[in-house]
Order: sequence, then C-alpha cells, then structure tokens
Amino acid sequence: MTTPGDRLDRGGYDLCIRNGRIVTGGRIVEGDLAVHDGRIAAIGEVPQSCAREIDAAGRWVLPGGIDSHCHVEQRSGMGMMCADDFYSATVSAAFGGTTTIIPFAAQHRGASVPEVLADYAARAASKAVIDYGFHLILANPDEATLRHDLPQAIRDGITSLKVYMTYDRMKLDDAQLLDVLALAGQEGALVMVHAENHDMIKWLAQRLLDRGHAAPKFHGVAHDPLAESEAAYRAIALARLVDVPILIVHVAGGDTVEVIRNAQTLGAKVLAESCPQYLFLTAQDMDRAGLEGAKYCCSPPPRDADAQEAIWRGLIDGTVQTYSSDHAPYRFDETGKLPKGEATTFKDMANGVPGIELRMPLLFSEGFLKGRIDIHQFVALTATNHARLYGLAPRKGEISLGADADIALWNPDREVRISAGMLHDNAGYTPYEGRTLRGWPEVVLSRGRVVIEDGQLHAERGSGAYLRRAAPEITQRDPQGAVAGRPHGRVLKALIGLDAAKGAA
Repeated sequence: MTTPGDRLDRGGYDLCIRNGRIVTGGRIVEGDLAVHDGRIAAIGEVPQSCAREIDAAGRWVLPGGIDSHCHVEQRSGMGMMCADDFYSATVSAAFGGTTTIIPFAAQHRGASVPEVLADYAARAASKAVIDYGFHLILANPDEATLRHDLPQAIRDGITSLKVYMTYDRMKLDDAQLLDVLALAGQEGALVMVHAENHDMIKWLAQRLLDRGHAAPKFHGVAHDPLAESEAAYRAIALARLVDVPILIVHVAGGDTVEVIRNAQTLGAKVLAESCPQYLFLTAQDMDRAGLEGAKYCCSPPPRDADAQEAIWRGLIDGTVQTYSSDHAPYRFDETGKLPKGEATTFKDMANGVPGIELRMPLLFSEGFLKGRIDIHQFVALTATNHARLYGLAPRKGEISLGADADIALWNPDREVRISAGMLHDNAGYTPYEGRTLRGWPEVVLSRGRVVIEDGQLHAERGSGAYLRRAAPEITQRDPQGAVAGRPHGRVLKALIGLDAAKGAA
C-alpha cells in the first residue's frame, strides 16, 4: 500500500506506470508509479486515474541510467573527431536505458575555458534529446585558467574536470596536477584522472615499432598494466599530499584495483570507475587478422580473464563505485581508426570503443540476471552513484518522490542478439557483435516524456536540458575548510600557516 510518504498530493496525474517491480530507496515495491509535471509524484498504489497509463507487468521499473564518462562531438588530442554528435549519441544512449549523460568539453592547448564551454553548450543545446551536463578536460592549466576561468566554470556548475597523465598533447606533469588538485580542493570540484605512465608507454611503443611490431595487438603490449597501476598510485599520492579527493577513470587492471582498494583502506579519498570493455573484452580481441583488432583498442586496453574478475570484484565490494561507457566512437576508416589506411600502426589509430547504448544491457544481462550483482547494485552502479558523485542527486539517479521522472522499463525475458545495424550510434561497428543478451529497456522516460517506446524514438532534437551541477558531496567542505569532515592535509596546513605568518608580519 502507498503511505503518505510515497505520494505527493495531486488532483490527477499525467502518466501512471502500473503493476511494475519498482526499485526505490533500496527496496522493491510491486505496484504503481505516477508522474506529474515531469516529476515522480506517487509510488506504490495509485488509485487515481491518469492521462496516460503504461502496463509494466513483469517488468522492472528502474531509474534511467546516468553515463558520466562519454566522448561526444569531441576532437581527440590526435585531431580525430568522434563519429557521434550530440543527437546521435543521446539517441543511442536513450535506446540503451540512459537518460542523462555527462560528456566532456575538451580544452586543447591554446584554447580558453570560456570558449570551449560556449562551443560545446551551443552544439548540445540544439541536438540533445536527453538531459546532459559537462565535465571539463583541462589541458592548459596556465595562470589565467587557474586564477579565473576554472574557478568561474566550477561556480557555474561544471563541478568536475578531467586530467591526463599521458598523451603528448594532453598530459600534465606532476606539478601541474598538484596545481589543479589544490584548486579543485578550494573550489569544491572533483578531479577525474586518466592514469597511465606516459614515459613507460612511449618507451615500450618505440621499441616495438623499431622491431616492426605495428599490429593492433601491440597496443596492449605498449600499454603495460604497470603503466596504469604506477600512475594510479602516483595520482593518489599527489591527491593525498594536498588532501583532496580524486576519481580514477576507466580502471582496467587487477593491480590498479588493488592500489585503489589499499588506498581506500588507508582512508584516502579515492574513487574509481570501470567500463564494459574491461568486463567483456580481453587483449585477445585485439589480436585479429589485419587491422580488425583496432576495433577493440582503447586506453587503457582490455587485459585478461584475471583482470576481468578483479574488476567484477571491485564493482561488487564497492572499490569501484561507477560503471560508465567511456563511449569513444571512431569510424573504422581514415577519419578514425585507420588514419593511414592499411599502413596504420597501433600508435596512429584513434583510441576508444563505442558502447553508450550497450553499457546498461550488458551489465543487466551478464551482471544482474546471471547473479553476480543484485538489482540494487545494478541501479547504484549505473545511476545512483553517478548522481551522488557528480552533484545531480536527488534530482537524478533514483526513483523517489520529487525526483525527475527519468525511468526505464526493463523486460528481463527479452533476448537480443547484438549487431551494429540495430544500434543507433554512428561508429558503424560494435565490439560486442554477435553476443546474445537477455533483458532490455523497452520504454524510457526522460522528465516524464516517453522518449523510447516500441523501438521508436519519440523525442525532438534539442529537447534535452542542460544540467547545472552542485558540488559533489565528497568535495564539500565545512566552514573551517575541512574536506568530508577531515582537517586540511599537513602540507596545506603548513602553507596556510606560512601565509598567515607572512600576513601578520
């Protein structure tokens, strides 16, 4: 039965979902859900009539997914443009049960932060069919950026940023990372880190190429697991030095999971994310005839079966808090994966795999329905944790009264054989070709609008809304300047003391 706490007083509802298995607040409610003015207005038993009703008998009623790591209409550091714009990417996301994305507004060397954000905002506003926010990729932490542009962007709702420890045109050195981390700590932003040791990769790659080893499979050899685990350890040490939280993105290796788990055990504020490619692909996929292996190359690359199990354990025990797509769609031609045609080496090709549409179905089928995780873990990993980490809770990421009616109805009995032709992104291929998945989102709502139903899109270009985000909870300080209830780290304490002494003198 619905309790007073499960209903907002309404004279009538715009839409009712009837007879579903609703996952809400860590419990499963068999019953109804009502929507009014784009928000969830009742959960449980809804006796009132509704303007429209959807029968969800036999289906799971889950929060729409949040994909907090995807690359959309973005030019890579190598100059390659993603295959997807904000229309195709958001359409593809919606068909896969995702109702909010947080892609990257990518600063390249020489570009100003305000120009970058204005450019991405204009592109997304005219095309997105679901809601979206932005992270900022920071490649040029000069004085103007750190003193003015970045603080202003954070205050304007871009409360997370990404930095790279590799790629010639994107990487920051340790001193620059410390500058960014310290500023993020002051402003209440979360720093996401692509953690790979640039010099290890460069050294290995050059020696492989010198010996004629240019095939895609050598991408995995050059990006040795030690390059990831060392960089993750170093990033955590830098963050501990200035006492600010960080999030290690796209964790691939078992050693990296252990580095993060050990740091968390010691009390470090380190979070982690992983992706479908590290659960469902391995290095063997890159070892295919000709250049076919390039379709499976991303950074860090997929590892082996042991690494897959380590990622599963990390998701299950909470070491890894979020599961994102890292959707990086490049065509399998000269515009993306094969810039030099048949002469393309593993160092020439664009790194990344498409996955925005299959992120949730893969985990639902192979994680939840096969008993590796329960339904509450599925919801947390695909939606709730993203909202909490990135300043969107409680509006997004959960089914609760007053939250946006971002909802997906999943049929657990539907089987789907995956092919590139059934997907809605522009990559033209999928690394999961031929797999059969069980469970599929058949109806998807964004702010109460039915955007996907009966295999059809029912949303207009530009109908998605931009999301100005609050400071992530883990970054919020108390009035005395402590992060998450802890005092400043010893280094910042000493610097603050020196500044105070200088002022008194």
